[in-house]
Amino acid sequence: MASVRVNGVGLFYETAGAGEPLVLVHGSWGDHHSWEPVLPDLVQRYRVLVYDRRGHSRSERPPGQGSRAEDEDDLAALMDELGIAPAFVAGNSFGASIVLGLATRRPELFRGLIAHEPPLAGLVTEEPGLQPLMDATDQKIGSVLAHLRAGETQAGARLFVEEVALGPGAWEQLPEQMRETFLRNAPTFLDEQQDPRWATLDLTALSRFTEPVLMTRGTASPSWFATITTRIADSLPQAQVHTVEGAGHIPHVTHPKDYADAVTGFLQSVGPRP
Repeated sequence: MASVRVNGVGLFYETAGAGEPLVLVHGSWGDHHSWEPVLPDLVQRYRVLVYDRRGHSRSERPPGQGSRAEDEDDLAALMDELGIAPAFVAGNSFGASIVLGLATRRPELFRGLIAHEPPLAGLVTEEPGLQPLMDATDQKIGSVLAHLRAGETQAGARLFVEEVALGPGAWEQLPEQMRETFLRNAPTFLDEQQDPRWATLDLTALSRFTEPVLMTRGTASPSWFATITTRIADSLPQAQVHTVEGAGHIPHVTHPKDYADAVTGFLQSVGPRP
């Protein structure tokens, strides 16, 4: 267990394994514990770094409105401070948005990039076939935010899990520790959603990223994630797409072996550091 202060915020992190560095960036509501199901496979080949993003669990939660750009800056500063760049970096959900956003600004930090279903809805707002689904999702997220603003944290967290991310009945199926983490980090989800640029990405800048990229998606996820994934992959010169069969928005939790195999297979295809 360790912590480091970057950009005025204390970040909790842990490392395990040996080999080339692999940084894992968690999504909204969660923390570094969400990666535990895949760590046994990953640490056999890589030096894996997990951390709690600002506002999550053991890391500090600064006052005032935050932004995704701050999370990107934190990730860059953490990698610089620990001396592990360039590294492979993988992100899930909002964490994937952070990783992709940083790749547009600091490409030299990366040996390769893995992103699972970034919720970059701003990339598909003009897709007419997706509009009804996107409108329904916006209404559900609006209900989640209304619960959180009213202090109804558990109701908001349950609604997000069952109506937005994973499906009916999923809340009770989550491990108790994960449910507690969701409740603890709910205020940061509310903060993230109030950042006016949280769902956007500069695809022109991303197209200049030349390192290998693996975009992953699950067959059980809403169809707009697949459209976002394809659009991002089409913008990159070295991108491939992998579908995790039967998985949804958090395959490292629900299908850890399949996800770990996809990640390690991709990283081995990149080859060792020159």
